[in-house]
Amino acid sequence: MGRGRLRIYLGAAPGVGKTVAMLSEGVRRAKRGTDVVVALCETHGRPHTMSMLEGLEVIPRRTVVYRGATFEEMDLDAVLARAPKVALVDELAHTNAPGSRHEKRWQDIEELLDTGIDVISTVNIQHLESLNDAVTAITGIVQQETVPDQVVRSADQIELVDMSPESLRRRMAHGNIYKAEKIDAALSNYFRVGNLGALRELALLWLADRVEEAVEEYREGHGITGTWPTRERVVVGISGGPESAGLLRRGARIATRGAGGELHAVYVARQDGLAGPSLPEVAELRTLTEELGGTFHTVTGEAAAPAILDFARGLNATQIVIGASRRPPWRRAIRASIGESVIAESGSIDVLVVTQPRTGRGTAPRPVGALSADRVRLGAVLALVLPALLSAVLSFSPYDVGLPLIVLVYLLAVVGVAVVGGMWPAIASAVVASLLINWFFTPPLQTLTIGDPEHVVALFVFVAIAAIVSTVVHRSARRADAAIEAQQESAALAELTHTLLGSTDQMAVLLRRAVDMFGASSAAIIRRSTKEHREPEVVDATESYASDTASAAPTIEKVNDDHDLVLLGPPPAADRQRLLAAYAAHAAAILHRRALQRSAGDAESLARDNRARTALLSAVSHDLRTPLASIKAAIGSLRSDEVDFSADDEAELESIIEESADRLDALVGNLLDMSRLQVGALVARPRTIDLADAIPHTAATLTDPRLVLWEISPTARWLHADAGLLERVLGNLLENALRHSPPGAPVRITTSGLGDTVEIRVVDSGPGLDEGKREQMFQPFQRLGDSPAGDGVGLGLAVARGLTDAMGGTVDAEDTPGGGLTMVVTLPSRSPAEAPSGSGERP
Repeated sequence: MGRGRLRIYLGAAPGVGKTVAMLSEGVRRAKRGTDVVVALCETHGRPHTMSMLEGLEVIPRRTVVYRGATFEEMDLDAVLARAPKVALVDELAHTNAPGSRHEKRWQDIEELLDTGIDVISTVNIQHLESLNDAVTAITGIVQQETVPDQVVRSADQIELVDMSPESLRRRMAHGNIYKAEKIDAALSNYFRVGNLGALRELALLWLADRVEEAVEEYREGHGITGTWPTRERVVVGISGGPESAGLLRRGARIATRGAGGELHAVYVARQDGLAGPSLPEVAELRTLTEELGGTFHTVTGEAAAPAILDFARGLNATQIVIGASRRPPWRRAIRASIGESVIAESGSIDVLVVTQPRTGRGTAPRPVGALSADRVRLGAVLALVLPALLSAVLSFSPYDVGLPLIVLVYLLAVVGVAVVGGMWPAIASAVVASLLINWFFTPPLQTLTIGDPEHVVALFVFVAIAAIVSTVVHRSARRADAAIEAQQESAALAELTHTLLGSTDQMAVLLRRAVDMFGASSAAIIRRSTKEHREPEVVDATESYASDTASAAPTIEKVNDDHDLVLLGPPPAADRQRLLAAYAAHAAAILHRRALQRSAGDAESLARDNRARTALLSAVSHDLRTPLASIKAAIGSLRSDEVDFSADDEAELESIIEESADRLDALVGNLLDMSRLQVGALVARPRTIDLADAIPHTAATLTDPRLVLWEISPTARWLHADAGLLERVLGNLLENALRHSPPGAPVRITTSGLGDTVEIRVVDSGPGLDEGKREQMFQPFQRLGDSPAGDGVGLGLAVARGLTDAMGGTVDAEDTPGGGLTMVVTLPSRSPAEAPSGSGERP
């Protein structure tokens, strides 16, 4: 038994009459003697629908109880056992109650179809899965019950039950759809005129696509290649020339005259890839096609006309829009234009030939061929000399040479001229040779009269063969040169791309390669003048660009909307314009990449600043608050009248206030220094400094100066630095060393000379730090190895390195022999004429 057939009545909205149409079809078939049963019908209490059930066999429904609620569903087993010829099943998208065999009613219908039962069903357009989002946007109601489009598309017949929005609202107002209490709410919400009109349009368009699929299947199945104008499909043949944009707009206007019109642009590329417009021009036409609502297609073909016709027939196009030929009349007389060829072979497809301003005026003059001017001139000379020499040799030859051999010899000479000079010298040589053969070797001799008609035919054949051979040689030479040119362009672009990928300064490489490739004296990327930039700005340029600007003639190629590629020197050859456009495209990509890098850098900077702010807030919340709390507590204790403090207690409280204030001052100073470093506002004012004074002065400002020991080498005493910044650097390094040294352990400072620099070493005997973490400790807000009770916000070492960098020096970390860490500050040295001598160790 074969599979049953499915027929679906599709409605745009509830109440259009789908169920009535289904029941009417069931009644009609029953009257013809077909075994029809009503497997399920939702009457919704509508009297007219209920009356349609009279005379039809109705299968009782199955009761399903779920969570205390009772549901009635189609009894699938009863329908299968009854095995009718046709089953009427309403509401295809219905979701069955839990506990049913299938989740969806369309799955029940699939089982009925598999057993050979024909099914007639109904569904509204809002229940199709692909249109669910569109319906939600129109009505504002999310449809919970949907059916896959493929289920409906696979139906053997789909019939649209249509009704105008006004008629449907009248049915609603008369109470033929919903009960009276629901009418006003329905008319003001789902059943508004706009909603119903949009849903109706969705149904018509969806069904039109389904009908089109059926038509295409029928055409393919029956081998029909002719055009069936079911909808307006306009194919615009474009060449990439200046007229292409106008053709696309004309085609778009034609396609939009009727509903459902389609615009297709087709560009025919040569199979050998040797000719055609530049890639940017094709890209602009593709963009314009998409903006006009069309589709852009690229096909390959040796001839444009057959390729366009094949594409149009495969698309079932109704019209072809093509530009009128710009070739002069004499060339069209020799060979039909593309438009004429399309018209001749279009068959039932209408062809619109659009005239352009340059139509019929010919194209721009082209060079004689791919051969050089020297070869053409040499060919012209040989065209005269070779026939004359052959005439002399054959005339004085002692042998009796027949006319057929003489013609072949002259033909060989004409072929030689064609190889050397191309088509026109070869044709001239053929004409001269034919005259000489007629004069010297064709009876009657030494006259241009030919007595034998066969000789006349032979001479004409000779000229024709010579013309054909010379044309073939000429075209082959042009193709060969075009292939070489294309190969050179490809090689140049491949080399350029490879060079750019391996270069850090890609724009400079591109400009140098442009100078070499196009024979220019210099090149530059220029930003055009705008409201923000009154004068053009040179973004990148070769070294000699500024000196050549006044004297050399510029060649300008557009890079993007804001920039141009400018070449100074002789203009590039016409056949290098495509390559020049490719260089401009490379320049545009580089500029775009720079813009992306700047954006990424800005984003990274913002992220870094955000991290710094977060770390600062986290650190400040504790480390700045702690000394403030100590100061406030000590002052509060001193001002309290409840406790009498001894002199020692008061001195201790005052010491706490002083130490906390110093800590607070140091923290705020580091924060300010780091802020100045990050914004680049720090300016160093270096001068000659005596370390014998600077180091003791700095040590005296520490919390426990007695633990600092120093030894200054006489040869490493004077350096070039900013005194205030150096004091901050040494103070931070010494505080860090004291913090990490064992209690009571001293910190030593030594100096040594190394070439024209001075190294200051701050040595502690603390636990040290792994080599892998040494660079990390110079980052802001790092407290590597600090104990939980440690103070500071982790800026000391970062500020020390930043201040040292501002003075032209460096700060690095080394292991201390025997344990600990040594900070090495390197700064430029100075050698005053009178330097104090001596060294010592001071507590």
